[in-house]
Amino acid sequence: MSDRGETPYIIVERGGGGGGVGAFLIGALLGAGAALLLAPKSGEETQAELRVQAKKLRGAAEDRLRDAQSALGERVETVRDAAEERMGAVRDAVDAGREAARDARGEMEERLARSKAAYKAGIEAARETAAVELPPETAAEA
Repeated sequence: MSDRGETPYIIVERGGGGGGVGAFLIGALLGAGAALLLAPKSGEETQAELRVQAKKLRGAAEDRLRDAQSALGERVETVRDAAEERMGAVRDAVDAGREAARDARGEMEERLARSKAAYKAGIEAARETAAVELPPETAAEA
């Protein structure tokens, strides 16, 4: 994984990919068959040797399987951790956005209330000024 914060990913290949446990087992079986055909030993000796080789082959296959399971488990854990970390970051960003929206709404409501109060105060001041400045005969007409 690089240092640039990229998300690790797993590639699962299907189909004619080379190698693997299957190819290993086929090669081992072909080798055992060739050994049977070319062996200068008796049947009992050959059978005993085949048993030993089969146990070795089984042990090697189990080791490879354990290694593969372990590697896959580590990668799955890495991907899970990265996903949880990103989900946490998204949750934090959403929460911060909601908080900012609440703050902005409160500030806008406060400004609107002040503006309404100033508007009402201006109307009252204009009415008072108009009542004081108008002569009595004009005030009656108005």
